[in-house]
Amino acid sequence: MKKIDTVLFDLDGSLLPMDQDRFVRLYMEALGRTFALDGLEPEKLTGSVWKGVEAMIKNDGSIKNRERFWQVFSESMDRDMKEQEPRFVRFYEDQFGEAKAATGYSELSAKAVRLLKRKGYTVVLATNPVFPTVATYRRIRWAGLSPEDFDLVTTYEEERYCKPNLAYYRHILERFGKAPEQCLMVGNDVDEDMCVLSLGMSGYLLTDCLINRRGRALDGFLSGSLREFYQFAEEMAAL
Repeated sequence: MKKIDTVLFDLDGSLLPMDQDRFVRLYMEALGRTFALDGLEPEKLTGSVWKGVEAMIKNDGSIKNRERFWQVFSESMDRDMKEQEPRFVRFYEDQFGEAKAATGYSELSAKAVRLLKRKGYTVVLATNPVFPTVATYRRIRWAGLSPEDFDLVTTYEEERYCKPNLAYYRHILERFGKAPEQCLMVGNDVDEDMCVLSLGMSGYLLTDCLINRRGRALDGFLSGSLREFYQFAEEMAAL
C-alpha cells in the first residue's frame, strides 16, 4: 500500500466555514441587485445563472466548465451574455464580498494546509469548479490562505467536470501522476467529497458544516471537526 502524500481540500464549508444557504442567498441577492443597475431583470438573471451552474455540474468533459456556463447562461437569457464577462469579474472583485457575512474563520484551516505543505505533501484545493478564478481566490483569502499555499486550485476556466463526477477527481490524479491510494480528500459534503472512496482514495469528513443530503450513516467514514482534523494532520506529518 502506498503512503498518502497528497491531500485534497474542499473550500466552502470545509477550510472556509459557512452557512451555505445564507451564503447562496446573499450571493444571489448581490448579483441580482448589481445587474439590475445594468437593466437586467434580477429574477431572470439569477435563474439563468443557476441553469448555467447546473450545466457545469452535468458537464461531460467535451468543453471546459467556463464555456458550458456561458453557453447555457446566454441561451437562458435569450442574448449573448459573454460580452458581460468583464462585468461579472468586477462583481466578484467588489459586490461578491457581501456574501462573506455568511462565512466564518478558523486559523486551523491555514495551519493544517501549511503544515502539510511544509512537510512535503502535495496540497490541492479541490473546490467544485463552478466559480471563476477571481471568486475562488477571494474565498481562499477569506479562509486566511493564499492561492500560493496550494499546488493546484481548481476553477471553472480550467476544469471540464464537477463534483460529484469521479472524472473530476481522476483528472486531478492524472495531473500529478498519483494513484488513488496516495491521496486523502478532506471535505464536509458526504456526496460530493466522500464519493472518492469508490476510487480507492481515503476521505476525512469534516463535521463542523456537515452536508449530508440523504442522511447517510457516518460510521463508515473517518470524520471529525476541523480541530480534530488538525490533530490528525499533525499525526500524519509526524510519520
